[in-house]
Amino acid sequence: MTTAVAAPYRFFSLQVVRTRRLGPSLVRVTFGGSELCDFRSEGRDQSLSLFLPHPGQQEPVVPLDLGDGWWQAWRELPDDVRAVMRSYTLRELRRDPDEVDIDFALHGVGPGAATAAGPASRWAARAVPGDRVLVLGPVLADNRAIRFRPPEDTDLVVMWGDETAVPAATATLESLPAGTRVRAWLQVPHPGDIQDVRTDADAEIIWLVRGESDPDPLDAVRGAQLPPTARPYVWIAGESGQVKALRRHFVQERGVDRRRVTFVGYWRRGLTEEQLRAAGE
Repeated sequence: MTTAVAAPYRFFSLQVVRTRRLGPSLVRVTFGGSELCDFRSEGRDQSLSLFLPHPGQQEPVVPLDLGDGWWQAWRELPDDVRAVMRSYTLRELRRDPDEVDIDFALHGVGPGAATAAGPASRWAARAVPGDRVLVLGPVLADNRAIRFRPPEDTDLVVMWGDETAVPAATATLESLPAGTRVRAWLQVPHPGDIQDVRTDADAEIIWLVRGESDPDPLDAVRGAQLPPTARPYVWIAGESGQVKALRRHFVQERGVDRRRVTFVGYWRRGLTEEQLRAAGE
């Protein structure tokens, strides 16, 4: 069943086709379904809302039959019934067959994990073909949930992202045309999470591995010599506190026009997505 929400978005009923571990902390889940023929996106950091079932449920519970009233009705459901909603970015959209990839950062999964796993990490780590989900995604290719929008006169793209932003960052890097100058810092929890990014852009990609002996990601950026540029574009995404600190660095310390800086807090340390939404962030 599909239900219009607010153009240009709608619900898509999908199922897992396959999964692939990209590293100790990352897993790619490929989804398919007949409704994907209407899914449209031109953005490489396209934001989606993913609705997941609780353990023991066959599919996520969202009251779609209420039309535009689904949101309030969903919020009023008991916590152990209401589908888990999490925000993710689209890693890739393919046709023939219609499939979408979503990469999950597995926080708190595996032996020796320092934090407890959240519901999305637990679900992704155990996902098998046939598992059902709902995705609230675009039917209009150019929509407001696409954030990477460099001005036409950009002569240098600067990127920073942690593991939650790696899918959007790598997809964007792969899409950039030859001759685009790029300097990117990508942070991951484990050396095995480092990916081979194939891009035609003139890109220098620096991978930062989180750990006591590794450089602080903010210090790594602050100490970097950037190529000479008159019209840079900066894209920063990941943990909210680090994103805000890096935005201040580029705007206040490097003098980048704030209108040429895109910053997105995908998560905030110590808070769940429900708590973030309640706080209005």
